[in-house]
Amino acid sequence: MPFFELDPLLEAMLDAAPAVSDLNLSVGRPPQVEIDGQLQAVSFAGLERLQPYQTELVAMRLLANKRELAERLVRTGSVDLSYSIPRRTRFRVNVFSQRGTFSIVLRVIPDRIPTIEELKLPSPVATIAEERAGIVLVTGPTGSGKSTTLAAIVDRLNRDKAVHIITIEDPIEYLHPHKKATVNQREIGADTPDFTLALRAALRQSPKVILLGEMRDAETIATALEAAETGHLVLSTLHTIDAAKTVDRIVGVFPEGEERQIRTRFAQSFRWIVSQRLVPRIGGGRVAVCEILRSNSRTREYVLEGERRGKSLLDAMHDGELEGMQTFDGELERLIESGIVARDVGLSYATSRADLQLRLEMRSGAGETGRAPEARMDRDARREASSLEDLVES
Repeated sequence: MPFFELDPLLEAMLDAAPAVSDLNLSVGRPPQVEIDGQLQAVSFAGLERLQPYQTELVAMRLLANKRELAERLVRTGSVDLSYSIPRRTRFRVNVFSQRGTFSIVLRVIPDRIPTIEELKLPSPVATIAEERAGIVLVTGPTGSGKSTTLAAIVDRLNRDKAVHIITIEDPIEYLHPHKKATVNQREIGADTPDFTLALRAALRQSPKVILLGEMRDAETIATALEAAETGHLVLSTLHTIDAAKTVDRIVGVFPEGEERQIRTRFAQSFRWIVSQRLVPRIGGGRVAVCEILRSNSRTREYVLEGERRGKSLLDAMHDGELEGMQTFDGELERLIESGIVARDVGLSYATSRADLQLRLEMRSGAGETGRAPEARMDRDARREASSLEDLVES
């Protein structure tokens, strides 16, 4: 079989296990698949260890008839694109150079868009589809499921509302068929040069909902704020680890002299920030753990004025449970106590490992009656010495 027949290789990798999330082709390694966050080698004749010319052939096959993307790869060292195996599956692909060779990572995109319920996301996430205007951000590290969560929200809107939805993606991942809504999907490179131009054009295309694949720079963020301020619902992602860091990132991309103005605009425009982490569960698989910040008078004040002692977004989320808010560590505590996530695994994903460990010990009765006041004093002392970003609920 000639090596340039790419699809048989990809199908063999997909067949290696029932829950493959990524395919990895790197020089010096065999073809690998990622399952529950762990890489696993795949046997394929002639590819015991990938050679530089082999990954280059894969890159050339993926970029066939895509001259602009090929030029971008040479110019910038990496490129995003989509690829599909007919009647099988689609991939979000990143080709990048490293040490003079090419590596390729292909993210598997399910054919069917999962629902919010199937993803077992917190029930407040379904409420996002009821918003009429403003900014909703889904954040988290690479591979945390941001795109899938946004796709599920768009699918809910598509199912329930007769509105015009425009998505701007790099590349297009989930394909949204027209349901009750009309969905137009634009791909960076194929349909438009960049996010900012596509977003400005979208303001003239009469959408009610705009999905922006990622807010990458100040110009794109400013345009997204403008869209939200003019009555659009804007859905987007950021690579930030929690809600508080998301606000810092939004403000931080602008010059210092514009901080007050951006804080004011964002405080008025944001509706929800959902931050995700995929955590291994006992028995295999992973569970999405979400931190949820919702706009209310208190959280808008903290965004506008900035966090300070006694007035942190983490405290607001802890106190806002009745409004659908929750924190990472609060959810991890629940999952550990429910036997869904192992204690050591949950602690390794915690925002504040020490405070979560203390709460678990107190809950399990590790601190006897005589020791409880001392434990509380130790905790309070640590909180006095900690920075705002390390504060968690008592």
